[in-house]
Amino acid sequence: MKKNADGNGRAVTVGTFDGVHRGHKEVLRTLKGYSERNGLHPLVITFDRHPLETVAPARAPKLLQSREERDELIRGTGVEVEEVAFTPTLCALTAGEWMEILRERYDAKALITGYDNKFGSDGRGLTPSDYRRLGEERGLIVETAGELPGVCSTFIRRALERGDVKEATEMLGREYVLKGEVVNGRHLGRKLGFPTANLDISRRMLLPGKGVYAARLEGMPAVVNIGDNPTIESGNPVTVEAHVIGFEGDLYGKVVKLSFVDRIRNEEKFDSLDSLREQIERDKEEAERILGT
Repeated sequence: MKKNADGNGRAVTVGTFDGVHRGHKEVLRTLKGYSERNGLHPLVITFDRHPLETVAPARAPKLLQSREERDELIRGTGVEVEEVAFTPTLCALTAGEWMEILRERYDAKALITGYDNKFGSDGRGLTPSDYRRLGEERGLIVETAGELPGVCSTFIRRALERGDVKEATEMLGREYVLKGEVVNGRHLGRKLGFPTANLDISRRMLLPGKGVYAARLEGMPAVVNIGDNPTIESGNPVTVEAHVIGFEGDLYGKVVKLSFVDRIRNEEKFDSLDSLREQIERDKEEAERILGT
């Protein structure tokens, strides 16, 4: 990355930023504020994958958003983004080596860290004062963003896994969104009188727990089922199906965004298709109530 044309350096923060949640936004706010006060350019350095995909692939979590969506959200705050490949070589860098790269490659004058941020292969044993000392030795000022207790990507994943999309919304600062192409399904919903848009979601993305949700598809009210349709037969793959309330158009082949508002109920196995149809009608009414439509 080149130096800025005005000769001013950068204030930098480093992290995965998966979800760009309220805790991340506090770091970005601190980064921007410091940059403005000191005539620097704010920069986020982030990665092309979750670090655990390199360090311990079996423990790598599902993602809260795509890299493109993450970078777009960050840039939307007025901060530059540089994405780097998280390779074993990068993983082996110590905190001090990281800081030297920030100074030499990115013209960094300051480093902003999250209150619980640990980076560098030796990071587990380092305290905030250790980071400040390492920075001073390399001519780099290290500042720590304020604490936002109870907000982190791990807690958001746990909330989504148990279907608590409202709690996830609170931590994210916005509704949880899945993006995917509308593809052909088994047309069961159409046979029941509730045609659905079946979304092809990347396997890297985290799905909320099985159940029925009130949501919005491209802003239109929808009732969504995430599950394997146990009433029909067991062992089906998990699908994301959205019945868009009042919509009669064709969505096949379109890439759409699905925003989750609230959970209606768990997925259930019904004793007949008529019972399932009656429950879907109740779900639709509940979704309309929740969404105010």
